[in-house]
Formats: sequence, structure tokens, C-alpha cells
Amino acid sequence: MRDTRESRLLLVLLIAIAFALITVDIRAGEASPVDGARRAAAAVFGPVEKGVATAVDPVANAIGAVRDSDERHNRITALERENTALKIKLGSDDRTRSRIHELDEMLKRAGAGQYGIKGAEVIGIGAAQGFSWTVTIDAGSKDGIERDMTVLNGDGLVGRVATVGPDTATVVLANDPGFTVGTRLEKSGELGFATGQGDRALSVQMLNGRAKINPGDRLVTFGSRANKPFVPGVPIGEVVKVDPSRGDLTRTVWVRPFVGFSRLDIVGVVVMPPREDPRDAVLPPKPEPPKPTPTVTVTVAPSPSASVSGKPADE
Repeated sequence: MRDTRESRLLLVLLIAIAFALITVDIRAGEASPVDGARRAAAAVFGPVEKGVATAVDPVANAIGAVRDSDERHNRITALERENTALKIKLGSDDRTRSRIHELDEMLKRAGAGQYGIKGAEVIGIGAAQGFSWTVTIDAGSKDGIERDMTVLNGDGLVGRVATVGPDTATVVLANDPGFTVGTRLEKSGELGFATGQGDRALSVQMLNGRAKINPGDRLVTFGSRANKPFVPGVPIGEVVKVDPSRGDLTRTVWVRPFVGFSRLDIVGVVVMPPREDPRDAVLPPKPEPPKPTPTVTVTVAPSPSASVSGKPADE
């Protein structure tokens, strides 16, 4: 296209329309009028994006090994066997070993919480989804994925499914500023609501302004009605700062997420909630503080036969 006055006006018009659509989409949230267009785009481009990711991924089959874990106990046992075979098949490459470790940790978390999960791989980040913190995974409606399902990995809560195409889905991450999840404090059970803060710690409003909270305390998801969008018991993070209590009804604490959102790779979508609330069972055991090293003190007593000023003791 030649650089003419008409072409420049057309470019400005297209940019204005794009920003208008983004604004409408963000403000409307789940009721966005462009949601249908987004799903249609996912249906068209999702298989291409998924195919490219599979073609360059030497462990794509490892994700498929987790995809059919609907039957909790028997299926998890079968997955463990398949995972062992995959470890042998995939060799000893450093990145491969790291991904196998991620897969193992995710299966452990799913087993501890009795979550039925579908495994998936992150194949895209949120530039195509607007300004929110999102990722695209290579599992969609064909794999049983639905909107408002919990997404986790071996570390804890990743986010929730926002939109679903036939072959891919978009996940809103827990650090997104528009993301909110009910929380429960380990042991005490104090409740609150966590809100994403981008690349900073999560902000958690505790419902009890006088709750006793200390740095190092850990939080899990409280769970939602009918387990959507959140199942209970998924680890969220660790308290790093507690705002002073001023006698208010609520209290703010700051929580460092367990999940590293900038290095997501393998995730699991919870397609079957637990039969019972796992409470704190999904949290890993806290490391024991190092034991102090015992100090041995040796005291030397003078001998009775020792001489004084160089003279024998019997003088």
C-alpha cells in the first residue's frame, strides 16, 4: 500500500477501532460482546498454534500421559507407570529432567488433593488476549476442558480457565489484577480474599481484622460453590508481610505466590473436584529448622604435682 493520506487515515481508524474493542472487552469481562469472536478465532488458530508447539516439543507425549486421569486411584497408578516409562524414553537431557520433575510434582499435588486433572502445556502468553495476565494451553473442549475450571501445577494455584476453543484454552493467571480467589489460612482456617497484583505479592484481605497472622504462614484456596471456578485446598502462597492492625473489620496481608508465573510450562486443569475438602493436605510439609550444632568445651585442670615458679611441689 502506498503512503497516501487515505492510507494514513485508514490506519488511524483501524487503531481507534482496536482500542475501542479492547476497552469494551476489558470492561465487560465475561459478558464481553467479542467473546464469540474470540472463541471463533481460537477454533481457527488453536489447532495451528497447538500443532507448532507439538512439532518442536520433544516431550509432548508426556503431557498426553496425564490427559486421561479422570478415574482417580486406578488412573493415577497407571499414569505413574507411564511416567516411569517416559522418563526412560526421554533420556537425561537437563530440560527434559526438569519437565519430568514438574510432571511428578503436579501428579503428587493432584493425588494429595484427590483432584482429577487433564494435563496441558503452555504454548502461548497473553499478548493476544489483551492487557491481562493470561496464557494459552494446548487443551480445549475436545479434551473435556470447560470455562471456570481451576488450573494448577506442581507448586500450587496457576489460575482459572477463561475461554475455551476446541483445541486450546485461555487461562487467567492468579497474579492478574482482575483475579480474585477465596483463601483459607493453614491450621487456623481464617478466611480472606486474594487479589492479583501483577509481578508483586498478592494482596489478601482477611475477614477477621484481629486474626493472628505471621510471615511464613501459608494459604490455600477456600473453594467455590459447585467447585467452580475454584476447588478447595490448592496451595496459593506464603505470607511475607502483615499490615499493622488498626482495629478495622478487615486486615491486609501480602502473600508471595508459590507459582512462578513467568516460567510456566506444564499445568493441570481440574476436571473432577475432590470428594472432600483436602484442607491442608496438598501443602508440602514445612522444612524443619536446622538443629544447633552442639559445642564441646574442654577445661584443663592443673595437676596437683605441678611446680610453682619452677620449684618442686614439695619445697
